[in-house]
This record gives sequence, structure tokens and C-alpha cells, in this order.
Amino acid sequence: MKTKTKQRYPSLLEELNVLVVGNNPIDLGRVFDSLKGIPGKRIMTEIAFDLETIVDRLTRFTPNFIVIDDNIGKVELKNSVQALLHYRKTKQIPITVLKNSNYQEAITSGVLNYILKEHLTGDSLYKALKNSMKSRQTQRYLYVAYKKRKGQLKRLLS
Repeated sequence: MKTKTKQRYPSLLEELNVLVVGNNPIDLGRVFDSLKGIPGKRIMTEIAFDLETIVDRLTRFTPNFIVIDDNIGKVELKNSVQALLHYRKTKQIPITVLKNSNYQEAITSGVLNYILKEHLTGDSLYKALKNSMKSRQTQRYLYVAYKKRKGQLKRLLS
């Protein structure tokens, strides 16, 4: 007998709420075209250009994915990722960065996935978002399991 389990995270089968961050209209257009290329999904998007507009968008939009274009600049990218990781509403949301090339230095803290812009398709974007969601769920599970086992170990040793 199968039972339904309550999911903590929205199912990828239902809808995609994507916050897209960038400042290049051509690249943003390609992202939106790729999102449209994901068949059978209800897709809601918001666009932000910098940290200030990210915070503004988050007051009225709750994304389940965040896609950031690396063209916003190294410092702005780093600040945005750090702010999103510390903001209560977004710290559990997977972040994917769109990169121009593999030869650029990448931010490693908090970013779950990277996609090269030249290979951007609806399918590749969907797979990246799906993989980042699975990675975030795994991280959360391991964190909760660690906290639980840590307490059990302390009780055992005392």
C-alpha cells in the first residue's frame, strides 16, 4: 500500500517559480526562451538586476529556484549569493549560475549548479534545476541527520 508523504519542497512536476538575476537583456532573453522550452510545466518568473531589486522581488514573489547570470560582475555575484544564503526566505532555495566559460573563476560557496550559456536549452536548464533541488534536499537531510545523531552521541557518551 502506497502512502503519500508530505514534501518539504515543491515538486518539479507542478510548477517552477524562478527568480532570474542578470543585467544583460540578450542573455536574459535566452534564459526566458529556455524556460519556455520546458514542456508541461507552469512557469512563473521574476527578474532582478542587482541585490536591491532581488530584495524587492522577494517581498512579493517566492521562488523555488534562483538563476543568476555571472555578467552582473564578480563582486555583485558574490554579494548576491551570500545575501541569498543568509536571507530567511531564500536560504533553502537552490542557486544556479549561468557562466560564459569554464575558464572564469567560480564562486563555490552556496551555488549548487553551473550552466554554460552556450549550451543553454530548456532541457539542460530543467535538468540543472532538478539536480540542484535534489542536492539541496540532500544537504538539508544530512544537516538534520547530523544534528540528530550529534545529540544522540552526546547522550551516549555522557
